[in-house]
Amino acid sequence: MTRVELRQLRYFVAVAEELNFGRAAERLLIAGPSLSQQIKALERDLGVRLFDRDRRSVSLTPAGADLLPHTRALLERADDLQRRAGRLSGSQSVRLGYVNWLPPDLTSRTAAVVRVHVDAWVAPSHTQAARVADGSLDLAVCWVRTEDLKRLGLRARLIGADRLYAVAKGTDTGDVRARDTDVLIDDDITSWASWNGYAEELTGAVGARAVRISDGAITGPAFFDHVRRCTRPVLNSPKGQATALPPDLVRREIVGPKVYWTWSLVWRESEDRPGVLAAVDALCDGVADLGIHAADAWLPADDPYPSPR
Repeated sequence: MTRVELRQLRYFVAVAEELNFGRAAERLLIAGPSLSQQIKALERDLGVRLFDRDRRSVSLTPAGADLLPHTRALLERADDLQRRAGRLSGSQSVRLGYVNWLPPDLTSRTAAVVRVHVDAWVAPSHTQAARVADGSLDLAVCWVRTEDLKRLGLRARLIGADRLYAVAKGTDTGDVRARDTDVLIDDDITSWASWNGYAEELTGAVGARAVRISDGAITGPAFFDHVRRCTRPVLNSPKGQATALPPDLVRREIVGPKVYWTWSLVWRESEDRPGVLAAVDALCDGVADLGIHAADAWLPADDPYPSPR
């Protein structure tokens, strides 16, 4: 039998509790088709059908109902095993996931208190947050909303922020008002769910123009092709912050307001392991507001770090 992943078992429990793939996908912060594929893969690997499903309803099969309590118990034992191993090791290893940015001084900040293992799977913010919630990761650096934290049972602290800028044709490098920019929104909600939510709120709040695309070109060389086709400067995403611009394009700062994207360090509300909590303190203590609370700064309404004013 193919090795069954704990992540798939957590997905099984979520669908069994919701009896609705859409609600379970929202709870897990993953795409519905991806969740369905994972459940089908689990059923194939186990050799039994777990759910009866049609367009109107989802129900546990007798096999699914029989396996559910055993699965819950297995997941509880796996979590307990992880906690015990951490205590026995004397130097607990903390699993950290990320999207595309990590603090440059991560190792020096954490070396004295805990061993941090940076997970090799680079995934979108909503996926990394869901992995923390289901126990696949201990911590993640990602973009989240307050609503996401409540739904997934997570806590968050500010660890970084990017001031987003625009990329434009020509030689004018002067400031551009936020309402005079274009913002790309991609049809692929699996890969770009976090960015799309952010971008849609931004365009509604500041009057920027939404440009719908379907080629995944929120970043990378194809993004620059969209810039060349657009008649206005185009908002650059956090994934493109450090990318060198082609010689025919320029960077323009966005003002009125300045547009910010926050990076959160997230962990489970139920987390009680000293190593994980020590890593949170080591990585986040001393992080200032990074400009996000300036009078001319913009953040989404549901950002976890609203202005104290």
